[in-house]
Amino acid sequence: MTSKGATPLLPSHHSSPSRESPKDGKSAYFPYVSEPLRRSGSGSSPGNDRREYVNEKSEQGEGLLERARHDVQITPNLPEKGSKPALSATVIIPIWIALSSAVILYNKYLYSNLNYPYPIFITAYHLGCAALGTRVLRLTTNLMDGLDKIEMTRELYIKSILPIGVLFSGSLILSNTAYLTLSVSFIQMLKAFTPVAILLISAIFKLQVLTSRLVIIVLLISAGCSLAAYGEVHFEMFGFLCQVSAVAFESSRLVMIQILLQGLKMDPLVSLHYYAPVCAIINACFLPFTEGLAPFREFMRIGPLIMFSNAAVAFGLNVAAVFLIGAAGGLVLTLAGVFKDILLISSSVLFFGSPITSIQIFGYSLALGGMVAYKTASK
Repeated sequence: MTSKGATPLLPSHHSSPSRESPKDGKSAYFPYVSEPLRRSGSGSSPGNDRREYVNEKSEQGEGLLERARHDVQITPNLPEKGSKPALSATVIIPIWIALSSAVILYNKYLYSNLNYPYPIFITAYHLGCAALGTRVLRLTTNLMDGLDKIEMTRELYIKSILPIGVLFSGSLILSNTAYLTLSVSFIQMLKAFTPVAILLISAIFKLQVLTSRLVIIVLLISAGCSLAAYGEVHFEMFGFLCQVSAVAFESSRLVMIQILLQGLKMDPLVSLHYYAPVCAIINACFLPFTEGLAPFREFMRIGPLIMFSNAAVAFGLNVAAVFLIGAAGGLVLTLAGVFKDILLISSSVLFFGSPITSIQIFGYSLALGGMVAYKTASK
């Protein structure tokens, strides 16, 4: 139950200010005491100190947006390569692709073949297991050591984690609902529109300037997704609207992460540690008004073994993502995601008999080309 077919998309913020100049040459933002105020000591003028402090605080909001403008990406604010346990890329990439594909195919099998059409419950169940799993890992392993670098305050949690968690929950519910009526292959094609949504939302927030090259990439991906939708044999408007809305929610979540959580590098497990409880509670609140008690009555029919293994595969994907970040760069992650999507589409045809037309193949190829071009342009 991760962010739908794509690499995990994660937040960042920094826990303490730094006076060091950035090595990449970008302008720095220091949110607390200005340099003149630091040097003034007790002999400085109180009036000047007050004016300098007010001026510094007034620049805080502009500083957040200015820093966010530097790093608008499809997968923003991941920890630096090598910051997590090292593992060979040739080992971890196939594992990540297998787990990522297994999560989607397993959910589709649960919804369709086993007749368990309760995506809101499944989402809440996965997130509840994830919340418990991250806390067990915290006590038994060093995979959650990233939590020690984060100073999570109540204000930060309410103003940043909570709203981003709401968007995350919405994207998961809508995406999983789409699997009830749409094929896996068609959903993966629609997800190729995510970079376009991120660019457009970033442009609205003035985090990204739409250059002529980016406009061409936007048009290329949009045309490819449009052809993929046009060529869909079993088109369902409800599922289509759910998936498009899921893309909008997920893209908004990434942009909000870029604005609200600048500097605090979270890996997939640390991110899950904070978001999973929020999302599980939000989803659980929807249950009485949507699916009721039916998921609980059908739980035993499906069997604890299947339900537990389903959640375990989803959680295993997040663990694999920690090692993937340390083993591969951004472009490699994008190419691995492209290969995974192609594998998923092929598996959907083999296991679920999903029809694919030549128009869809051509359209999706255009969209994939646009995604790779976007990643290359953003380097």
